[in-house]
Amino acid sequence: MIRLNDITAEVLSYHPKADIQLIEKAYVYSAKVHRGQIRLSGEPYLSHPLEAAHILAKLKMDVICIAAGLLHDTIEDTVADLEEIREVFGEEVATIVDGVTKISKMHLVNRKERQAENVRKMILAMSSDIRVILVKLADRLHNMRTLGFQPEEKQRQIASETLDIYSPLAGRMGINWIKSDLEDLCLFYLEPEIYARIKNETARRRNEIQKLMAEVRAELTRKLEEVNIQATVKSRQKHFYSIYKKMVAQDLNVDQVYDILAFRVIVNTVRECYEVLGHIHSLWKPVQRRFKDYVSMPKANMYQSLHSTVIGPLGERMEVQIRTWDMDKVAESGIAAHWKYKEGGGARKTDEKQFAWLKQLLDWQRDLKDPVEFLDTVKMDLFPDEVYVFTPTGEIKAFPKGATVVDFAYSIHSEIGEKCMGAKVNGKMVPLKYQLRNGNIVEIITSPKQHPSKDWLEFVKTSRAKTKIRHWIKQEERDQGLSLGKSILEKALQKERVTLSNIFRSDQIKAIAEDLSFQSTEELVAQIGFGKVSARQVVGRLKPKLGIQEDRSRSLMSKMVGRLKRPKGQGVRVHGVSDMLIHFANCCHPLPGEKVVGFITRGRGITIHQEKCRHIQNAEPDRLVDVSWEPIESDVYPAKLRVTSVERKGVLADISAIISQRDANIIHAEIKTTVDHKGIAFFTIEVDGYAQLQNIMGAIKKVKNVMRVERI
Repeated sequence: MIRLNDITAEVLSYHPKADIQLIEKAYVYSAKVHRGQIRLSGEPYLSHPLEAAHILAKLKMDVICIAAGLLHDTIEDTVADLEEIREVFGEEVATIVDGVTKISKMHLVNRKERQAENVRKMILAMSSDIRVILVKLADRLHNMRTLGFQPEEKQRQIASETLDIYSPLAGRMGINWIKSDLEDLCLFYLEPEIYARIKNETARRRNEIQKLMAEVRAELTRKLEEVNIQATVKSRQKHFYSIYKKMVAQDLNVDQVYDILAFRVIVNTVRECYEVLGHIHSLWKPVQRRFKDYVSMPKANMYQSLHSTVIGPLGERMEVQIRTWDMDKVAESGIAAHWKYKEGGGARKTDEKQFAWLKQLLDWQRDLKDPVEFLDTVKMDLFPDEVYVFTPTGEIKAFPKGATVVDFAYSIHSEIGEKCMGAKVNGKMVPLKYQLRNGNIVEIITSPKQHPSKDWLEFVKTSRAKTKIRHWIKQEERDQGLSLGKSILEKALQKERVTLSNIFRSDQIKAIAEDLSFQSTEELVAQIGFGKVSARQVVGRLKPKLGIQEDRSRSLMSKMVGRLKRPKGQGVRVHGVSDMLIHFANCCHPLPGEKVVGFITRGRGITIHQEKCRHIQNAEPDRLVDVSWEPIESDVYPAKLRVTSVERKGVLADISAIISQRDANIIHAEIKTTVDHKGIAFFTIEVDGYAQLQNIMGAIKKVKNVMRVERI
């Protein structure tokens, strides 16, 4: 079992002036809170954080990261809490421990490739500090090394998750030795028979392989010495998982996989990399199309090396990698290789504030000498333009930054989006405009009475949601236009004493639709409802087709509006015209007793506005008509109020009581509190007229602590 001295000795080997007291304090704290806990292996639980911290020390991490490694399970598995960690060890350690805890609590589901990629991105997006991922990888590596003590089903579950999520993450971070170790361990648990065959075959050929590797190393070293190139030549057998992938890709048995040898040549300069490549090709014949230049074109994680496959002395394929010492550090430890330590300041500050991936991160790190400066660059989101959230079943969905719960609803199904009336995020109700955050668990609440609104288009972000909402609104408007158009046309026909048994089956109406370049009768009728085609125009064309002469004796105003009937109970009289279709404007909600004016809406009758409504201030005079109220006792009208008050217990109850006592009905209320402790309440109430509304507003103004009452 790893001991504290092993960790501190490792740290001091690469950072002699490190403050190891923080590591020692973290060890004491972890030992205290984990006291009495035993792993399935029978070892004290403390052995696990010690092993994870030792892996981080091998990665040459800073003392804060290693302290976090010792503490990474304390919040999840002990009585310790985050605030105590923050108080005892500081904000940075607490941030890392909190990030690792959140990742550990993620419940991952299926193994779809796209799903696994989303999980990896989510982990990266959740990690405001890159060290969160490094601690999690160290934690997972040691758990995989001790996976044999878990039940078989649990072994396969954890191994699958590791192969899908954590091994690729290690690859993205450029830490190849962790990636390879994780892959081999996963193969052991997921394909035990294949693992055993590969192990037995390589064991059977061990002496032959070792002899061949020694010969190749000697021959290559001799050649490079002849041309005065200082180089270190290393050799190894390929990892079991690498052999397994070749077996699957080429449908081979293990004894048919020959290129299991790999050699690495490490030199001092980039120029020498290419020189060595030429000398290797002069010794052994290269395999066509098996050369890759990652020196001039690095991988996304900044891995650099020349790769070539050649035919070896015994006719076997051998992979050769050529790189400089700096490239080798990055290849082995990835991002961790850039954790530089230098005493004192003086290094220049970077102006960069955002980055999308490790390529930019490592580019900046090349110019930094102080680890503090480097940390300033890594405490940012790796995917600043994306968020990743969970469905209630554990599936992960990706959205653009700023996406809302409505976007989430439409991503599940268009019907869910259309009926979405709210959502629960992490078990708490949120409004439709709530913007999703990384790690949210989102549950959509639907209602058969809910429908999309044009307002939704102002806050949804995904193209799918926008397209579906526009389609629904367009269809709804068409249906409404069709219904209203049919009503308007029927009234116009009735006014002219023209009878049609069925408008939509009339050959004459169909002919008029074709004359006006419409594809169908329905389209013509809908355009009448939209006000784009006049019903009078249709009736005028219809009469000749029916053999009826046009009556031209009526006035222009009578022809425009006389065809429309006003439904009973509207309580408004249009001067000089009878039987009008009446609408009340939603912009100003006119009330009986207020001065009002009528506005002719082509094809839709007359809309009633307050006389001072801004929407009709610049209207065409010819389209304005005089109207007056004829109140009907049973009619009620909506009015909206905004009440601002000093926050006080019971003030809303007082306001509600006043509204109720004056025979008004509250049909909607919304309350919010400002940062300066003021309450703002929005009420929609039903009143019988302007006088009743004024009476209610006056009474509310007298309530204690009410500052302002406004009609909106």
